[in-house]
Amino acid sequence: MEDTAIFAGGCFWCMVKPFDTIPGINKVVSGYTGGHVPNPTYEQVASHTTGHTEAVKIFFDPEVISYDKLVEIYWHQTDPTDAMGQFQDRGDNYRPVIFVKDDEQRKIAEASKKALAESEQFDSPIVTQIEDAKPFYPAEDEHQEFYKKNPLRYQMEEMGGREKFIKQNWQH
Repeated sequence: MEDTAIFAGGCFWCMVKPFDTIPGINKVVSGYTGGHVPNPTYEQVASHTTGHTEAVKIFFDPEVISYDKLVEIYWHQTDPTDAMGQFQDRGDNYRPVIFVKDDEQRKIAEASKKALAESEQFDSPIVTQIEDAKPFYPAEDEHQEFYKKNPLRYQMEEMGGREKFIKQNWQH
């Protein structure tokens, strides 16, 4: 049996690799969700007129990896105190969101967010949104598995602050 999870954490190029190599994850698809334009293009989403956010849809085997664990991995890729983007990626299309497909995912995501806030790991409030999943539109082929296809460009994206933030805040 396969389940799905959708996470937005800035540039979708940088959200694929952390999940791609985890046992129990069958596929990670870059795409767009949360907006009002059907089948948007990368350029449309980048224009900030569609309401969409860059996100990844994860297809996973819940017998091997739990949704709870996916949420934990998600937190460790993001700055949960930055509502207006992630690292060098600014704007509504890069905002951090956990898109939940049902009450069970919502319960897990909200409990996880509450625990993170109560941990006082961050001085600022945890502003990552938890929203109902909306239609997910896969991005164009060139945006899939970007870290494998364009390793140098991917490395430049990671150097935009994400890698340093993760080391400082998540790898203790």
